[in-house]
Amino acid sequence: MNYQETCDYLYNMLPMFERQGASGYKEGLDNTLALDEHLGHPHHAYATVHVAGTNGKGSVSHTIASVLQECGYRVGLYTSPHLADFRERIRINGIPVSEHYVVDFVERERPFFEPLHPTFFEVTTAMALHYFKECKVDIAIIEVGLGGRLDCTNVITPQVSVITNISMDHTQLLGDTLAKIAAEKAGIIKTGVPVVIGESHPETRPVFEEQAQKVGAPIVFADDVLEVISADVLPEGGMVHYTQHFGSLKGDLGGIYQQQNLNTVFYALQALAQRGFLSTCPDEETKEKGRYELEHGIARVAQNTGLRGRWQTIQQAPRVVCDTGHNVAGWQYISQQLKGIECQRMHIIFGMVDDKDVDGVLELLPREATYYFTQADSHRAVSAPVLMTLARRYGLEGTSYPSVYEAYKAAMSCADKADFVFVGGSSYVVGDFLKKCL
Repeated sequence: MNYQETCDYLYNMLPMFERQGASGYKEGLDNTLALDEHLGHPHHAYATVHVAGTNGKGSVSHTIASVLQECGYRVGLYTSPHLADFRERIRINGIPVSEHYVVDFVERERPFFEPLHPTFFEVTTAMALHYFKECKVDIAIIEVGLGGRLDCTNVITPQVSVITNISMDHTQLLGDTLAKIAAEKAGIIKTGVPVVIGESHPETRPVFEEQAQKVGAPIVFADDVLEVISADVLPEGGMVHYTQHFGSLKGDLGGIYQQQNLNTVFYALQALAQRGFLSTCPDEETKEKGRYELEHGIARVAQNTGLRGRWQTIQQAPRVVCDTGHNVAGWQYISQQLKGIECQRMHIIFGMVDDKDVDGVLELLPREATYYFTQADSHRAVSAPVLMTLARRYGLEGTSYPSVYEAYKAAMSCADKADFVFVGGSSYVVGDFLKKCL
């Protein structure tokens, strides 16, 4: 098989949550443990950081990786989903895994894993962990796929565990209360391994405290004492963050939610330093020594790691921005940021998938915009005409388009230089946009 045929095999022959929803999700770690044993427990060869949470775990993972790269480490990064190309999921110092490696791994390991009937994510995780060993990384940042306790990334014992936040998402799989979802995420907390909780909540805090106490894990709630005090959005994209100990730091990620994410990153880096791994990264004793690495790591997240789709400015005049926020918690920030945009007219290209709280998100959208309702190339996408009908209940007016490309083409034909164009509602909408419209 060539690379495209291999990707088609992974997408179509293996159960895949991102394509099928709940039917593509498999509880339990039996396959993961079998693959891990077969490959010789590759994650034992390097240090890891484990990142879970409802929102923000991708940005946090990429930012930690960027700072570590600036410190001179060889850094593996495993995240999901990808937006344009499968290889985005597995990177070392920002460079995606090669097509050859993907093809070779699948061809070599198929005789072992096919009888297990694994999921797409089980095979992909095994591939990533093995690749990082073969390439001799110093440390790998591993993002949880879904939940935590039963996620197949949960075979690792990290230097630090990070849980960004908890909100109501994937309730059909993780539970219908914040406490139940938190219990699933808390499953990544390991014996003696420090855990950083990015944002606490009265319903979730006791869950994390109980699990940490049970396994003897030092726990820090990053929002108890904020390192990042405030932040300003820059007109050209990015933000300036004002911190307690490091002055003002410019970041290249522009979503206002990055203030909370960066606060979490600071505490995760501090925990790594206290573990003795990051002698050059900033903690209370070495903050001046590590300032260069910190400044450049935060300023170059997208450049260093290849991160895309987080309030990403595509062009100016008209300004075009895309963002992968896809649930109510994410849209509480995005809608707030959209309301602050100064423009002549606002055009929003919008689509969602069917396992999200569509009504909850529609209620947050700005009513003064012109909408281009669309659907990504995914079986889980809400059809554009259905979405448009639902949106009208909330006073949102626009037209439906059968593809992201056609919606974007229509928006750009109507947009003047002083207008603002936003693309989002789903990672898959942003993925189609980046693949087919640019």
